[in-house]
Amino acid sequence: MSNGSDDRNVALNFLAGLGVGALVGAVAALLLAPQSGKDTREDIKSAADDLREKADKVISDISVSSEELVKKSKEILETTKSKVQQAIETGKQTVSRKAGEEAEPAEG
Repeated sequence: MSNGSDDRNVALNFLAGLGVGALVGAVAALLLAPQSGKDTREDIKSAADDLREKADKVISDISVSSEELVKKSKEILETTKSKVQQAIETGKQTVSRKAGEEAEPAEG
């Protein structure tokens, strides 16, 4: 189960790095662009708002994906549990039948 957690951490770290890199690049581009300070501040605010919206969407998507993964895992667990219980019951019946056959006296 920790493997899934590790994969999720790697994905979150990657997305965080991607977001920080995009923000740094956008700010650098805005600061180096030849325009007034007021326009630059508006552009930075707009870029930050866009990044926030994208981050919110990514977080929402990850949340939905993890909920789906939990649901599927529970379904697989229940299916496996049912199959194991059936196998145990079949094994008990087989042992009981074999014990009954051995208890019968041999003819011959």
